[in-house]
This record gives sequence, structure tokens and C-alpha cells, in this order.
Amino acid sequence: MAARRKKNNYFTKVHENAIVDYTLTEDNKIRTELYIQWIGPAFDEMVDKIVYTYKFTTLPNIDSLKDECKIWLTTILDKYNPNKGSKAFSYFSVITKNWFIHKVKKHSKDLKKEVRWDDVSGELEQGQLSVEHGYITFREDKEFWIHLWGEINSWEALKLKDNEKKVVEAIKVLLDSIDDIEIFNKKAIYLYIRELTGLNTKQIVNNLNKVRKRYREFKRNWDEGKI
Repeated sequence: MAARRKKNNYFTKVHENAIVDYTLTEDNKIRTELYIQWIGPAFDEMVDKIVYTYKFTTLPNIDSLKDECKIWLTTILDKYNPNKGSKAFSYFSVITKNWFIHKVKKHSKDLKKEVRWDDVSGELEQGQLSVEHGYITFREDKEFWIHLWGEINSWEALKLKDNEKKVVEAIKVLLDSIDDIEIFNKKAIYLYIRELTGLNTKQIVNNLNKVRKRYREFKRNWDEGKI
């Protein structure tokens, strides 16, 4: 009987350690050696597999986009913090999926931008575009998210258990990538958090309930003008 092929055998503990070592040194020579020998090849394989698995191959110029994504991953290596609980593979695979989802979203929007200038100018002449109202709504939304982000960061001062810390950090990663995430259904969010934390569904649900309780309190204070 043939041996079962290991999943992610291109991204092993050795590659994880190489990324950690990369983040812990400022020596450019060591970083270059780590990237050429371990990190670069793992990123190449990871991007290729994600593109194939999630059928991003339908994007135009997909080969150029893959190269662009691989280059972009090198620029954010410093952002990975192994102390926050998520494995390097989970962290960078989620970020890579979000990057390509953003490209799909952008491509879809570009296809829908074929709006005739006559239609737009007609709306302007009839006063149908309320710029002032749009600005106020934008400001309110912007301020809400700024305060929510500050609220989440303040939770770091609380005595959170390890699993709850992992879930909070995963939420921060998702919020930081909010413009790049196309799929907002509950199942997808759970899958993202599971990949980032390594926790099972029950552990995620239990800790998300604690986060929801804090969020509801924040939202109530926001609605009542206390923030």
C-alpha cells in the first residue's frame, strides 16, 4: 500500500523556523540566505497551490499576478509575529488567499465600470448625487472602525487566556484585511480563524462568545454616545 502523502510537505517545520529566524535577525546576509534556501521556495509552492486550489486561474494575466504576489509576500515578512500564536503557514496562506480575492473583486468591479458619461452627467444636472450625505456617512463609519480598533487593542491589557488571545489576534488579522476579504459568510470566517489559530471549532465558538460580549458592550456605548 502506497504511503499517504503528507499535506503541506513543501512548508515544513524547517520552513516555519526559517521564517521565525528571519524575523528575529536584522542581518541582511542571514535574511537573504534564509529566503533563498527556505522561504522563497515555500512561498513559490504555496502561491501556486492556492491559485490552483481556489481556482484563481480564471484571472487574466494570472502568471504575472502570481509573481507579483510572491514579491509582495517578501515585503511583509517582517509583519509576522510568532508570539501571537498563529503558524507561519496559516498566517501567510490566509493573507495570500485574501490578496487574490482582492484581485478577483477588483477585476469584477472593473468589468462593471462601463457606465456612460451621459448617465452620470444627467444625475449631476438633476441633483441626484448627495455628496454631503455621503461624506457624513463615510466619516461616521470611519470613526466607528477607528474606535473599535482601539477597543480591541485595549483588550491586550486584560488577563486573557491563551486561546482567547489567539482568537483576538485572528480577528485583528481579519479586520486588518477587511477590504481584501470577499466572503463574509459565517462558515468562511470560522475557517479563516481556524487556520490562523490552530483551534478547533468548539474552542473558537467558546472564545468568540467572550469577544461578542465585549463587542456588544462597546456597540451599546457607541450607540448611546458614550464613546
